[in-house]
Amino acid sequence: MERKSNPLSLEFIQDIWEKDSKMNQDELDTESLKIPQLHAKYYDLYNTILLMRKRDEAVYTSSLLDRRKYYTGKATSDIYAAEPFPYKVRDKDDLKLYLDSDAKLSKLKLKIDYYDTMLKYLEEILRQVTNRTYQIKNAIEWRRFSSGYG
Repeated sequence: MERKSNPLSLEFIQDIWEKDSKMNQDELDTESLKIPQLHAKYYDLYNTILLMRKRDEAVYTSSLLDRRKYYTGKATSDIYAAEPFPYKVRDKDDLKLYLDSDAKLSKLKLKIDYYDTMLKYLEEILRQVTNRTYQIKNAIEWRRFSSGYG
């Protein structure tokens, strides 16, 4: 199932893991030697996405401050000229409601949540790669046992 996907998207990571997760059962020694490269590949992806998440989290924090100023009437006049807002929100609960429903902030929050999903998926991949040594060892032991050598 080949999907068209952008690099550094969840779909891209799923596609490459679908290929990398398959082991050649006839060449377990070669598969064992691939473990460090697989770990490096997915750890690099993890670090890249983690840094992208941190960058966008900083953007979110800055945007949150800007939007808070906007809703409380403390933004600059050119902001209101570009995006009129006739109220000054003074109530804390109302401000939270406006901020929670703000399209700009929601888009940034969704992006951060998407990064979190990718990071969780990569953590699981890294666990699988780390456990691959045990999987290969178990496969070899099973072959010995089923062949009468165990």
